[in-house]
Amino acid sequence: MNIGIVGLGLIGGSLAKSIKENTDHVVWGYDIDPSVITKAMLCEAIDDPLIPSRLPLCDIVLIALYPSLCVDYVKEHAPEFSPNALIVDCAGVKRAVYGPICDIARDYGWQYIGGHPMAGREFSGFNHAQSNLFERASMILTPGAEIDLETRARLKEFFLTAGFASVRFTTPDEHDSMIAYTSQLAHIVSGAYVKNPLSDRHKGFSAGSFQDMTRVAKLNENMWTELMMDNADLLVPSIDDLIWRLSQYRDALSQRDEAALNELLKEGRIRKESLTK
Repeated sequence: MNIGIVGLGLIGGSLAKSIKENTDHVVWGYDIDPSVITKAMLCEAIDDPLIPSRLPLCDIVLIALYPSLCVDYVKEHAPEFSPNALIVDCAGVKRAVYGPICDIARDYGWQYIGGHPMAGREFSGFNHAQSNLFERASMILTPGAEIDLETRARLKEFFLTAGFASVRFTTPDEHDSMIAYTSQLAHIVSGAYVKNPLSDRHKGFSAGSFQDMTRVAKLNENMWTELMMDNADLLVPSIDDLIWRLSQYRDALSQRDEAALNELLKEGRIRKESLTK
């Protein structure tokens, strides 16, 4: 197949490298920075640039841009997609892009499925893209009712062959609800935690716990601001829930209630042990 990738940053670049390494598909790539396209060609992450004349030849178009830019790109290029093409965005929120792009897809007749590669690093840009970024990751897909089982199966097989460990189908609402907790809340907690004045003096006193807690504070604040604002209605309740739970630990400590603290710690341990990977 001919695969077009729009946006060759960490995710788009890693998709290109992974597809080239694991499949025989032809990969064409586009990035707003021409030097990135050159780099991608030199390291054989893409076969050629995704120029306008190649867009109608793409069987699958993966759009790895910020949510608003995904919608803008589709609006601008909707007439150029093949009627037989599958368009998949890779934005970190789904509701903000799913509705607008679905409306455009209905107008032009090609098929659209929302997507989110569940992988990342604390670095951004093509220079940090890796062909093995998705080897333990799931690809989340949010197909509408109009997407038949054959198309879903074909896309699932594509992503598994391209290097993903699993593919999960869900709805935009469930996706955004879960991502508010599993991803966005974690980034907020990390950012808040590392602002403690004691972090400046951590050397010699810190080990794995500190590194784990602070890793995702190193983020692209422009992208994450957009993702979190698009999901604010679901993210705020997750923050409220965490504040309430933290207050239980604080109260046990301030009241020197050893039994209460022990029980809270025990509950956390049991909860962690019950989680499936």
